[in-house]
Amino acid sequence: MKAVVCRGYGLQAAAVEDAPEPLIHPKGVRIEVRAIGVSFANLLVMEGKHQNRQEPPFTPGTEVAGTVLECGPEVSLFRPGDRVVAGLKSGGFAGQVVAEEDNVFALPEQIDFASAVQFPTIYGTAYGALKWRAQLQPGEVLLVHGAAGGSGLAAIELGKQLGAKVIATAGSAEKVAAAKSHGADIAINYREQEFREVVLANTGRGADVIFDPVGGSTFDQSLRCIAPDGRMIPMGFAGGSIPQIPTNIVLVKNITVIGLYWGYYMGWARQAPPPGTAARVRAAFAEMLDWTVQGKLRPQTWRTYALADFRQALDAIGSREVIGKVVMIP
Repeated sequence: MKAVVCRGYGLQAAAVEDAPEPLIHPKGVRIEVRAIGVSFANLLVMEGKHQNRQEPPFTPGTEVAGTVLECGPEVSLFRPGDRVVAGLKSGGFAGQVVAEEDNVFALPEQIDFASAVQFPTIYGTAYGALKWRAQLQPGEVLLVHGAAGGSGLAAIELGKQLGAKVIATAGSAEKVAAAKSHGADIAINYREQEFREVVLANTGRGADVIFDPVGGSTFDQSLRCIAPDGRMIPMGFAGGSIPQIPTNIVLVKNITVIGLYWGYYMGWARQAPPPGTAARVRAAFAEMLDWTVQGKLRPQTWRTYALADFRQALDAIGSREVIGKVVMIP
């Protein structure tokens, strides 16, 4: 099979090679990959800058969708021929993968493979952050930064499904339009307006929950427009710098800063999640995929690339021009 193999750190150290098929194991599901999700996290992993550091040689990639080829003897939920979407700790930039049964989910016929790859980490992370950790309530105000990226659009849609009023920020007129088309009640071009002022003017007290995959100065300004008893969710640092949290503001504004590593729920962390987590995750996926079939969630694919063009796909991520998700087709 073909796979992207990183023999060092940096894009120049990666190439598409002929690689052996991954070995099946008792709880493993072998999948013929039909679509691969590409993310900023992949770029960090390949540069050796991600918290889940991989030692070369390795194949990156955490999001795939395709058809089941083979099941290990202890697999009970799937059989060859099933359409599935799966999350992986690594190895997804390939023609075949073997995923743990707990990380594989049945894919309804109505959802195409390219759309499906947004669920293992993008929609899963937003769901876990907003529903489980922040406990977003109907009528609350959700502020979403980086709103035109895959994570931002997922947070907008899930926020609306949970009954929130959603305010979104993005960096161009096209991205603002995308945020509105996915359900944002208010969308702000932060290059033209101070989002802090708009949030305060439209709420009177600030945002109850802030979903921030940007970090840096965006996080700092968010602290100035969060409501008392608000919840701040730092989801990433696409802005380039990791903010330092001023605990005096946390204290005087009565706010909570919430961390979420979705990989913990998927079983990829050093410490295993509590019993029942796999069933909880499977129920979350079933709900999200059902919402998608109903048209309530609308994953947006920005562009597709061949596996051989993985550098162009990752360059697109780095350009900050993407609206939605970049996908590769092996």
